[in-house]
Amino acid sequence: MVFTVADDSSQPTRPVDGSAATADVPDAGVLVIDKPLGVSSARIVARVKGIARSAGAAKRYKVGHAGTLDPAATGVLVLLLGKATKQCERMMGLPKTYRTTVRLGATTPTDDAEGEPTPWPDAMPPTLQDIHGVLTRFTGTFEQTPPQFSAVKVGGRRAYAAARSGETVEIEPKTVRCDRLELVRYDWPDLVLEMDTGRGFYVRSLARDLGTVLNVGGYLTALRRTAAGPFSVDNAVDIETLDRDGISAHLFHEVPA
Repeated sequence: MVFTVADDSSQPTRPVDGSAATADVPDAGVLVIDKPLGVSSARIVARVKGIARSAGAAKRYKVGHAGTLDPAATGVLVLLLGKATKQCERMMGLPKTYRTTVRLGATTPTDDAEGEPTPWPDAMPPTLQDIHGVLTRFTGTFEQTPPQFSAVKVGGRRAYAAARSGETVEIEPKTVRCDRLELVRYDWPDLVLEMDTGRGFYVRSLARDLGTVLNVGGYLTALRRTAAGPFSVDNAVDIETLDRDGISAHLFHEVPA
């Protein structure tokens, strides 16, 4: 089986019959997993490696991802198998689509619900007009500081390691891109948003920064990645189904360029 990249923008395709891929352990290909809540991306990668090993894969069989998801997030996790892992760097750049809930009126050390909320003093519910005005400030290309609890390296050390030790580190802002940011629902204190983002974008940082600009504080309470490039939750399989059916039944051989 050969991993190929299509020349057009068509949807990724699975084999239509058994002739394209009959082995349970593919030489190369793509899996789209619907990652559940509370499980790390690394654990999903290890689980898929285990499924491949059980089907006869070599010990050094490679599985990589095209953009991690926090344990508190769910949704599309694109995995590259075998020789397809050579495409990891390119696939990391796929645009991502998210739906998120931001809780206004408080902050947390982690910028999400994993941390203990601290109410923002004298926070008053912003108007719908205020919300729409702020959203425009976070569309396009801008500077964003990653969360203290993130995998960003500062002085050769992961920021989250320092944060867990009670240290505060200076994290340099990075240039990020948000192509679309839309309000789905506003019911104080919760904002439900949908967005299309580029590589390296932290939705937790967006929640924090929205709250700061609105002068009420904010943190993320729910996050679901609904798409990564051409792959969506409609293409995705849960890990239990993959374990039951085998890898080949849910493998993509072709990815748009």
